[in-house]
Amino acid sequence: MIAIRSRLLRTAAVVALSGALGACASFTNDGGMSPVASRVSLEIGATSAKIVTPADAAVVRSRVDRLLAKPLTADAAVQVALLNNRGLQAEYNALGVSEAEYVEASLPPSPTVSIERVVGSGELDVERRLIADLLQLLTLPRRAKIAETGFRAAQFKAIAATFRTASEARRAYYRAVAARETAAFLETARASAGAAAELTKKLGETGAATKLSQARSGALYAEVATELAEARLETAKEREALTRQLGLWGRDLDYRLPARLPSFPRLKTQGDVEATAIRRRVDIIGDRLELDELAQSYGLTEQTRAISMLEVTGIANHARSAEGEKANPKGFEVTVQIPIFDFGKASSAKARETYMGAVNRLLEKAVNARSEAREAYATYRGRHDIARSYQSRVLPLRKVITEESQLQYNGMLVDAFELLTNARENVASNVAAIRAKRDFFIADVDFQAALIGGGSAAEPAAEPKLASATSASSASPQ
Repeated sequence: MIAIRSRLLRTAAVVALSGALGACASFTNDGGMSPVASRVSLEIGATSAKIVTPADAAVVRSRVDRLLAKPLTADAAVQVALLNNRGLQAEYNALGVSEAEYVEASLPPSPTVSIERVVGSGELDVERRLIADLLQLLTLPRRAKIAETGFRAAQFKAIAATFRTASEARRAYYRAVAARETAAFLETARASAGAAAELTKKLGETGAATKLSQARSGALYAEVATELAEARLETAKEREALTRQLGLWGRDLDYRLPARLPSFPRLKTQGDVEATAIRRRVDIIGDRLELDELAQSYGLTEQTRAISMLEVTGIANHARSAEGEKANPKGFEVTVQIPIFDFGKASSAKARETYMGAVNRLLEKAVNARSEAREAYATYRGRHDIARSYQSRVLPLRKVITEESQLQYNGMLVDAFELLTNARENVASNVAAIRAKRDFFIADVDFQAALIGGGSAAEPAAEPKLASATSASSASPQ
């Protein structure tokens, strides 16, 4: 009977070991980066790379140098960030850890070898034990499948991190360029205001300009100079924010930016943004895979709830008595841990609640994704209309007002107060137009992120504004 049990046990062990060896996985050549690189290239037309060796670092360094040799475009800034941002490299390292965990989970459990030697009263007793976790061995294919699903989810998390880095770099680029354009415009406006203030002062010395007109002209110059100081500070801050996203330091800090924002791109059509977001957003795909991983883990928990541990121990003893007699008994020991107090109900309930929590979070994200896609498109179209209105209506009208006011002032039909009021309003409109165009480009980034993943931008801080011309115009001219 003992011989029959021993053969059955060996047969079960052989079957389990065969299945375990068939489930073994191996490391990929690129640390699981192939799906990441393919999806990034498809969606945003950029290259992602994991830096592992000094050769990889040299290739990346060479390409970054070539990109920084020219004034940066938005696409070039994104590419530099994807190659050079160390936070993104850390995300790729996390993907490598997930792959290692997958390979580790696919390997059979290591056996434990125990040797015990006892000597006393002239007798020698040596016991050798080979302990194997048969439950781990029997469930290895299922556990390997669960780990594989987790590895696939980690790949989509890495893709989402790449999209997020690209979006943040593009937003930072548009803010930096807009800040630079605003400062350049205010530099010109300050020079004009300074010339006007100097002329008014000279006219006052001859009696052709009142003291009030001189004060108003000087106030306009001071206001524009203050706004320029704010713009210069903002330019420095936004450039540093972009520098952080690009991962640059040292000799790379003198990279060049264009003087103004690019022209308006072709307006995107709406389509079914909700369905597109649900289908293409990589964060949702990654969460679905994590949910699948939890479901598989829950199924494994249900299958093993009645047995928590199943160990098989092979025993080989060597005994020698004081009279020189030898004995070599052999056998095996089976250890089974049975949760007799709750029969696995606690672990089963924990797995079930964890799974349902993940289901509800995924459903919430799906609902939010639909809303975010609709909101992002509405914001994109609204920002486009606002920016276009400034370019096609507000600024041309402001130009006409400025020219006509100058003509009427030269003809002594209006006084200096109205001329200064129009100048103040013209400066404010031009600054607002630059910011409106910047906000449109950022809304474009947010719209793409709402469709493919990458996170939305935080609410912008309140912008410093020029002194309102309406408050000045409420006073009657002197």
